[in-house]
Amino acid sequence: MSISQMLLPEFDQEMASTRKLLANLPEDKLDYKPHPKSMALGRLAGHVAEMPGWIAMLPGKDKLEIPPDWKPNIASTREQLLKAFDENVAAGRAALAGLSDEEFSQPWSLVFGGHTAFTLPKIAVTRSVILNHVIHHRAQLGVYYRLNDVPVPGMYGPSADDKAETATA
Repeated sequence: MSISQMLLPEFDQEMASTRKLLANLPEDKLDYKPHPKSMALGRLAGHVAEMPGWIAMLPGKDKLEIPPDWKPNIASTREQLLKAFDENVAAGRAALAGLSDEEFSQPWSLVFGGHTAFTLPKIAVTRSVILNHVIHHRAQLGVYYRLNDVPVPGMYGPSADDKAETATA
């Protein structure tokens, strides 16, 4: 079985869980920050939504140079956020399905402001820089939600909110 075929079920599961969380976006709290150094909720949600599409930047390329005019995705509405996420998931999944084991072993670099931030094999970029990064920020977003009394859906089983809904049904 190829590396991409082994990763696709994990990708699908994590993206389905991520979409459940994004679907609860509190549109009236997009500027919320739990700390002055924290990302605003709308930016954090937008970041989570954009990351699955990064996989599409791997096939046939050895680097990504972030252009000086690059603008981050900032959620403005739930509908806009979910549309961007769904498009990025589709692009990322298609790219992931097409990556060969040979290409997964090739180095890939992220270049920011003319400086190489890192160079890693594409498999490490996929797992660490993209999938694990989505999961990390998804967890942060869950904390933002909890601090604002926004329901947090379960990711690997029922959440406290899921259990509360079941108990009242």
